[in-house]
Amino acid sequence: MRLRSLLFVPGDRPERMEKALGLGADALILDLEDSVAAGAKAAARSAVREFVEMRSGDATLFVRVNPLDSDFIADDLAAIDGTAVRGVVLPKAEGRASVAELRRRLPGAYLVLPIASETPRAVFTLGDYDGADEHGSLAGLTWGAEDLPAAIGASTSREADGGYTDPYRMVRALTLFGAHAAEVPAIETVYPDFRDTDGLAAYAARGRRDGFSGMMAIHPAQVPVINAAFSPSEAEVAHARAVADLFAANPGAGALQLDGRMVDAPHLKAAERLLRLAGV
Repeated sequence: MRLRSLLFVPGDRPERMEKALGLGADALILDLEDSVAAGAKAAARSAVREFVEMRSGDATLFVRVNPLDSDFIADDLAAIDGTAVRGVVLPKAEGRASVAELRRRLPGAYLVLPIASETPRAVFTLGDYDGADEHGSLAGLTWGAEDLPAAIGASTSREADGGYTDPYRMVRALTLFGAHAAEVPAIETVYPDFRDTDGLAAYAARGRRDGFSGMMAIHPAQVPVINAAFSPSEAEVAHARAVADLFAANPGAGALQLDGRMVDAPHLKAAERLLRLAGV
C-alpha cells in the first residue's frame, strides 16, 4: 500500500468525501475528531459509515477517531466496526499500549496510524512502537505540531519564518526515527497554509530528503504537490536500479565503483528503499 498523500476530509461533509475520491490522494482520512464539532459528531458518524459502505472499494479509507480517553470514542468505534474501512487514525497516541488498547476495543484487520506526538507523555513513547507491529497492522507513524504546544502552554510551535522551534524540530525527528525503528512508513505532518503551494513543495521535499515517505494534506490543492514530492524521478529510479544491479552482479562485494564514485552497503540500502518507494 502506497501512502504518499493522505487527505483529511471532515466527517460531517459527505459531499466533500465524494469529491475527494477523484483527487489522486493515496488515502482519504475521514475525520471524526478536530474538524467536527461535538454537536455534529453523531451525524458525522452516520455519514462516514454510509460512505465507507458504499465506497470502500474505490479508495483506501482511514477514519480518524477521537482520543481513547474521550467521551466520543466508543460511538466512533461502533460506527466503523464491521465496515471495510482500511484503517484507523488514532490521535493522542502514547506508544504501543495505545495501539494495543485500540485493537482490543476494535478487533479485526484494521490498520492503525498513530498521531504519536500530541501529548507531553507521547513524546517519551516515540521509540516505543517497534513492538506494536507484530501483526503487520501498523500503517505508519505520524506527528502533529498543534496539540502539543497547546498542552504545555506554549504560544506557538513555529518561528516567525514558519519553521519549527527547537522543541518541535526534536519531536519531528523523534517521530521519524521512531517510525524507522518500528520499520513502518514515517508520515510527515500537515502544512497549514494551503494557499502557499511553493512553501508546501519545499516542505514536502525536505520531508522526503529527511526520510519521510508520505505526508498528510488538509486541502485538495495540496495533493498533487505532495504526490510529486514523494514520487522519485526517472533519473533517481535509474540510478537506484543501476546501484542494485551492480551489487547483484557482484555478490559478496563490499564496495564497488559506479560512474566514477564509490558505492557501498548504505548506498545499496538507500537504492532498495527508493525502488520500493517508486513501486518498482
